[in-house]
Formats: sequence, C-alpha cells, structure tokens
Amino acid sequence: MEKISSLLREEALLPKDDIEKLLSTALSMGGDFAEVYIQRSQSTSISLEERKVRSAEARIAQGVGIRVISGEKTGYAYSDNLEMEVLLDVARVAARIAEGPHEKRHISVTAQLAPDYYKVAVDPAESPVREKTGLLKRANKAAYSYDPRIKQVDVHYADDERDVIIANSDGLWVADHQTMLRIMVRCLATHKGVSRSGSYGGGGRIGMEYFSRVSPEEIAREAARVAVVQLDSVPAPAGMMPVVIKGGWGGVLLHEAVGHGLEADFIRKGSSIFTGRVGEKVASELCTLVDDATIPNARGTANIDDEGTPGMRKLLIDKGVLKGFMTDRLNSRLLNIPLTGNGRRQSYRDYPIPRMTCFFLEKGESEPDEIVRSVNRGIYAANFSGGQVDITNGNFTFSITEGYLIENGRIGQPIRGATLIGNGPDILTKIVMVGNDLALDPGIGTCGKDGQSVPTTVGMPTVKVSEMTVGGTG
Repeated sequence: MEKISSLLREEALLPKDDIEKLLSTALSMGGDFAEVYIQRSQSTSISLEERKVRSAEARIAQGVGIRVISGEKTGYAYSDNLEMEVLLDVARVAARIAEGPHEKRHISVTAQLAPDYYKVAVDPAESPVREKTGLLKRANKAAYSYDPRIKQVDVHYADDERDVIIANSDGLWVADHQTMLRIMVRCLATHKGVSRSGSYGGGGRIGMEYFSRVSPEEIAREAARVAVVQLDSVPAPAGMMPVVIKGGWGGVLLHEAVGHGLEADFIRKGSSIFTGRVGEKVASELCTLVDDATIPNARGTANIDDEGTPGMRKLLIDKGVLKGFMTDRLNSRLLNIPLTGNGRRQSYRDYPIPRMTCFFLEKGESEPDEIVRSVNRGIYAANFSGGQVDITNGNFTFSITEGYLIENGRIGQPIRGATLIGNGPDILTKIVMVGNDLALDPGIGTCGKDGQSVPTTVGMPTVKVSEMTVGGTG
C-alpha cells in the first residue's frame, strides 16, 4: 500500500497540477466526463527453443491516454511524450471529438488509496536475467527427461511491472503498482511417425516467490505428460452424449460462451442473448457464476480497474437466476446500472471497455469421482484450446486438446480431434452435476476483445453436462 501511495505523493509520473490542467482542458469543449490514464512499464521476455536461449528482450514503455465522454460519444487520444505542451494538445484532440453542451470548468482531484490484492515478496525486476534463464533451463531439462519420446521443448518466460495513475473529472486520483509473471512450456512427443503436442504453464500477479510454490520442473513434466498421453489417442466419437468437464482451465468454455454475453457493452447494444433478462432463470439452479477481482495474486485480479474503480466481487448468476452485468463507466452511466470495476484496457493507447477479471462457476456438492461414475458413455474434457463464439446467440465451437472416453463410469482411452459444439445459455440449463472441487486456472489466461488483450483468470469445478454435440472422426 505504501508503494502505491508513493506514486501520488512523489508525483513520479505527472504532477497533480498538470493532471488537473489536462482534465480541465479535456472538458473545454463541453464534454460530460474526462479521464487521464498514465502508464509506465518495464517488461522482460525470454524464450528457450531446441535446448538454447533463442531470445531475451527487455522493454520500457510509458504514455498517457486522455478520454472525453459526451453522451454516447467518446473522444480518445494518447501520446508517449510526457511533455506538457504535447499532452495539452492530446487533451484538445479528445475534447474536439466529444464536444458537448456543458460550460468550461476547472477540475481538482483528491488522492485515494487502492486496495492491495497482490502482494509481491520478490520483485521480478530486481532478479537477474541469469536467474530467470536458469528457470527455463530447468524446465527444459525436466521435459526432455520425462520420456524419451519428447523430441522438442519450447519454454517462454515473461514478467511485467506496471505503474498506473488514473484521474478523472469526478475528482478521482488513484495509483496502482502491478506485477505480472508467467511461464509456459510446450512439448512435442513423437513415436512411430506420430507427433502430438502438449502445453502447460502458470503465474499470476506475483513475484519470483512463485517458483518456490510451483517449480519449473512441475510445469514442464505436466506439459510433457499431455503430449505423451496423446500418442495413444484414438479418433473421437461423434454425436450427442454426456460431457464431463474438468475444473480449472475448463472454465474457459464458460468465459467465452457465457461471460462475454454478460459484459455491459453487448447488453447496451442489444447484441447479447442476456439483454433484458435480469431476474429471469437463465441456467440450472446448480449454476452460480461470479466475476471476482479480489482473489489474492490471481492473474485477472485488479486492485483497481483501468478507470480507477476498486476491484470487487460481482454475483452475476445466482442459482440459475440472472442478477446483473459487468460494467465500465460509460456503459454504467448509459444503462443506469451499478459500476462494477470491469473497465479494462491493454495499455495507454487503448480506451477501456467492459471485460472479465476472474470469472468462474462456484463449487457444488458432488464428488468429482461420483460425476464420472454417473456417465455410462461419454467424453471427459480435461483441456481446451481456443474456440469460436457468437455473442448474439451464444453458439460456440471449442477444440478439446486433452480428452478421454468415459465408458461404464470410468475414464478410459485418450481421444483426439474432438470438438464441443453448443450454445452457452443452453449448456447452462443442462449442467446436472457440479463438483465440490472448484479450481482456478494456473495463471495463463489472456482474453482478446476489440483488438485488445488483457490478462484474465477462469475457473470452475468438475461439471457434468447432460448432453452436448461432440464433433469427431471416430
């Protein structure tokens, strides 16, 4: 907390007087609302391929984005030059785009403290590159040692330190120091002319102490395991059948097929299937869906969102009943619904839009083994790659990267080439068992929307969907 407040006290990025002048200038053409977003970041990225470090990169970036809102109009401009005359021009550009009926007014801001949901013990920026490279080499060695059929290993490490200051014409002036770390391992297994791949990773808003909890060897062995298992896979069956989805990363299916439809910009535009349905039953009573930005050190967690609103826990669907949506400032104002702290942006070059933080299905009461035993013939989906979703109707297609047959209540042979085809809201009504084993993904999620990518967390317990369309070749 002390480090966060010092960004304001020392006025390290931009003095308070200058910020107030920029806000006043941004409203000089009569806009309703103005905002200044200031960012300074430094990042490290290291890649190891074919047993050698192939690239190592360090970057420093800084810039300011200025937004003006007038009704439904948004003016946005930015600069990586922090000279005041340049920034005043940026403010004037944003002001002209979003002219409004109001008179000029002087803006003053008051410092506020942000919550602190991601304490860091060992700052990655203070750790030498050779230490980070050593982690990659350890993962590489462990993956090759897992099985002689592992023929190729790629390891990627990245960290990012970001200071942000956000001020607006409502008087807000707040700062945050954000740390992010991630490691990913991808393995290729080959045997008798057949090649299969597997990947695994981890991280979060955490420092180098992460590797005292989860070793690079553990991550590498899991990636290798997935690749090797797939060597014995058989073509996936096709047709309608029960599907059991493993907890954790399996939540990406709900993130895409349901979560985006609960973001307020899609609601305001009427393009979401959930538009106008608050208070209605939209899912099985076993389903409670939450977006929670307060989970300690999770990848999607936010002390404040990218508009300065404190991170919070939002109950979106409660026992099957739709309760509300995820909002940013613009859509909260236009829809006259509560502000939820979901305004997010990729960088100072981008304006904020409603986005998920840590989106997951709450745990139920069933034992995971009990859920599997309840299926006579079906699919166990352990891992997914990306999918395609139509927000307007919820239709989706997802590829299963690690899946298994379920026969007579037991997980059996691995399958390949399987896809899940369905409709998000429809699937919510067909969830008939929910496990007591809620898990979040290990810290690898990135969500794309409108050309912007932001870190997210997904999660769920083991669930059983009574029937889904499985696309396969078997």
